[in-house]
Order: sequence, then C-alpha cells, then structure tokens
Amino acid sequence: MCAALKCLPKWMARSVLLPLSVSFMAPVWAVQEVRVGAAHFPPYIVHPERGGDIGLLQQLLSAMNQLQPDYHFIVVPTSLARRVRDFDQGRVDLTFFECECWGWKGVDYESVDLGLEDSEVFVAKQQPGRDQTYFDDVSGKRMALFTGYHYAFADFNLAPAYLINTFNATLTYSHKSNLQMVLRGRVDITLLTRSNLTDILRRNPQYRARVLVSERVDQFYHHRAFVRRQGPINA
Repeated sequence: MCAALKCLPKWMARSVLLPLSVSFMAPVWAVQEVRVGAAHFPPYIVHPERGGDIGLLQQLLSAMNQLQPDYHFIVVPTSLARRVRDFDQGRVDLTFFECECWGWKGVDYESVDLGLEDSEVFVAKQQPGRDQTYFDDVSGKRMALFTGYHYAFADFNLAPAYLINTFNATLTYSHKSNLQMVLRGRVDITLLTRSNLTDILRRNPQYRARVLVSERVDQFYHHRAFVRRQGPINA
C-alpha cells in the first residue's frame, strides 16, 4: 500500500462509523454482517478477488470491526462493471472510495464523506523539449486507459467503442502495463491517480526520471462511502 495511506485506517474508520447507526458499546443482540463491495481500484482496493491484503480497504474494515461490536464488515469482491448493479440489487450493503459521477445516477443510497482526497493526472514519457504544454490537448494522442474507469476528459463516458474511436485508446486491466506502454512508446499518454502513481514509482524507482507528470488534473477525488438504504446499517 502507498506509504502515505498507512496512517489512515483507524482515523478513517472512526469518521465512517460516527455518522452510521453504530454503537461503540457492548452488543445486546447478535452481530450483524455488513457486505462491503470491493472492485479493483489501487492503491485503495487491490485485486480483492485474490484475497489476502487488498490494500487500504482491508485495513479500514479491520479497524471498523475492532472499534465496535455490533457489525462485522466483510469484503465481497465485485468488478468495476458490476459494482453499481450489485449494490442496487442488494448483493452488497456498503461501498467505499466512490464518486456519484462514476455511474451512480438513479441509484438510491446514503453518502458518507471519507475525508480523503486524491486526483488523477496525465502521464507521458519524458523527452527532450517536451513540457507541460504537451498535456494541453490530448486529442490525436494515443492513450492507454483502464477498462471501466470514468475519465473527466471523456465526459465520464466509459463505453469502450467511444474511448477507442474518439481518443485512439488502448484499454487494459493494468495500470502498470499502461505506464510501461507509455515508456516503451507504444502509446503517448496514460492516466493514474496521484496515490497510485506514487506507489508505482516507489516500487519502481527506475521509472522516476523517465516520466513526465502533468500539472493538469483530469479530476479531483473527494472520496465517499455509499450506504444502501434498507440495508443492515444506515447513515
């Protein structure tokens, strides 16, 4: 997990539990299970379908389970494509690190502010003479994008045909592969969250001098948790 996020779980757990209908006292009834949807969104959620350490979400839920006795929060792996449907159909009760513009229009939920912000930036290969003006206009540039992500520059339209035809996009399921395609010259630009980029560069310091990171921000994240109405827990 990104080093900058390691200190967050307990503080964030308290900030999430306070607006929910959760008691910090001993339970007087059976513990209620709360199913938390988890789709790959590094460094917050990392391949939940594989089990084990899945990133910040795992530590957050562990802290939430330790801080109160009434509810047991469990991870239910889902996917970017299924996560809203799983929530809307009651397969999960709670989801974290979301934004209402990421496919949630028309879905009934309660929202909890996580107090966590991030942003998404453009990344290109460092080359002589290339500067920040390279990111002023992305039209005509080859892009490596993550399948299922909502990008602001694309008006949050995640349809593969639209991204491929409009932005000459290559769609993958790996942020690291996207960055490697940029470094190898197979594409011109990819996008990464600042936290994920920081984590990748920490793990791969040889990339640092080879990348040009935009000052331009595609979108700012103000992360929220969405709580299903009529679920086992309320905001």
